[in-house]
Amino acid sequence: MYRSPPTMKRLLQHDPELKQVFQMSSMQLQTLLAIPKQRADAFYKHLQQASPEQTYKHLHAQRIQPLTLFDEHYPLLLKTIYDPPYVLYTKGDVHLLATKMLAIVGARKPTSYAHAALRMCIPMLAKHQVTIVSGLARGVDRFAHELSLEYGTGTVAVVGSGFQHVYPPEHVSLFRTLAKKHLVVSEYPPMVSPQKWHFPMRNRIISGLALGVLLIEARERSGSLITADQALEQGREVMAIPGPITSRESVGTNHLIQQGAHLVRQAEDIFFACPQLSNE
Repeated sequence: MYRSPPTMKRLLQHDPELKQVFQMSSMQLQTLLAIPKQRADAFYKHLQQASPEQTYKHLHAQRIQPLTLFDEHYPLLLKTIYDPPYVLYTKGDVHLLATKMLAIVGARKPTSYAHAALRMCIPMLAKHQVTIVSGLARGVDRFAHELSLEYGTGTVAVVGSGFQHVYPPEHVSLFRTLAKKHLVVSEYPPMVSPQKWHFPMRNRIISGLALGVLLIEARERSGSLITADQALEQGREVMAIPGPITSRESVGTNHLIQQGAHLVRQAEDIFFACPQLSNE
């Protein structure tokens, strides 16, 4: 389970408005943050490259709106998790962050069953104006975003890299559509390329934004199960669509149900498990 590094907490305790940090020397940064000299030197160099005003103008030119943990528009549910990101980089309609959200995650290589299950659930979710959160990954994530677009409900993609490095690369067109008409979110600055360890960190934001998490097809060691664990830790409702006992893609979801996750047989079961999502 990812935990935020303590360096930002130390910095904010010493300099809550982040004004003094730009006048600190590399040695002062090293002492204050308790980090190696090489990291302190790199941090100092980065701070001297551009002022906050220049950085904000650069982001604005790319139509990127940063939200800090202290901004009024920062999503309230995300603030309640153990380690909320200090900064969210957003591109698109930030008002979606104030809507009721359901996270949908699942297999990267799903069967046709997963697509059919989503097509059964999303029209009802759209009827209740539920925003669908997912991770822009291959498979179930992509299905969730595309069907949200098809049925006219909001969708938010939480990505594991900066906006200049869309991953997977074949989802560039979908990324652009979501960034224009819906919303893409990342805790990484635009120039940061994807790293393997970013994605478990990203998953805590997917579950943290939502009232509940729905899993559709997951293998025994699926990354989606990490999202389910994080959701439980965050106090979110966890739901799963059962699958054939002969399918490897259903081992994880069936096990979740066995452990107490809400079983979803039809769209109405989602609202039974998580009544806050309903308009009624």
